Amino acid sequence: MSNEQNGRVALVTGTSRGIGAAIAAHLLEAGYRVAGTSRTGTAPEGVLGIACDITDPEQVDAAYQRIEAELGPVEVLVANAGVTRDGLMAMMKDEAWQEVIDTNLSGTFRTVRRAVRPMTRARFGRIVLISSVSAYVGTPGQVNYAASKAGLIGMARSVAGELGSRNITCNVVAPGFVRTDMTEELSDDVKADYLKRIPLRRAAEVDDIAAAVRFLCSDEAGYITGVVLPVDGGIGMGR
Repeated sequence: MSNEQNGRVALVTGTSRGIGAAIAAHLLEAGYRVAGTSRTGTAPEGVLGIACDITDPEQVDAAYQRIEAELGPVEVLVANAGVTRDGLMAMMKDEAWQEVIDTNLSGTFRTVRRAVRPMTRARFGRIVLISSVSAYVGTPGQVNYAASKAGLIGMARSVAGELGSRNITCNVVAPGFVRTDMTEELSDDVKADYLKRIPLRRAAEVDDIAAAVRFLCSDEAGYITGVVLPVDGGIGMGR
């Protein structure tokens, strides 16, 4: 891609493992100067790791201030951080609902809001929000998670409309069933049920998601905004 070795500053949230770690590694390989946040500050080697709880506006601002001091203003943001607190709706406690909404939706809002100020001044920006196939197909036992991920789609399209004139794009990547430490803990029966419903008959690897994100951050994707890109093996097609 033409932006390889471009030196732009990228922030990826939720880089302690899985999809976030893979995205950070891909962007680093592409020549971005990458910072990664997580509650523990864990990030891949070569990535500036910062401890940050995105439910706390002060921690979000402090993370940006450190990135700006050490790397420069954030030009590319990948909002990946998220949590799950699964349970059937009839038995779901308010705390389980609120924690997921606070992190996945409100935390992403805070992260994006802080990013767009310098992007607007620079008249350049790439924003990618990591949603889920659950946002448009729904998942029993994940009412809170599906609602939070669906909210990101509305957020992205609103941001795309507001900031497009400033050369800032905002898109969504919606992964399906991804092979991670979390999904490996599922029973064989549950995994088999997912796989039989996926036309490609395999789970996604984290690199499949990272490759899609890397494209949307690139110069080649400069005329793509407000898009939801499913990376789900076809399980949600037509939705």
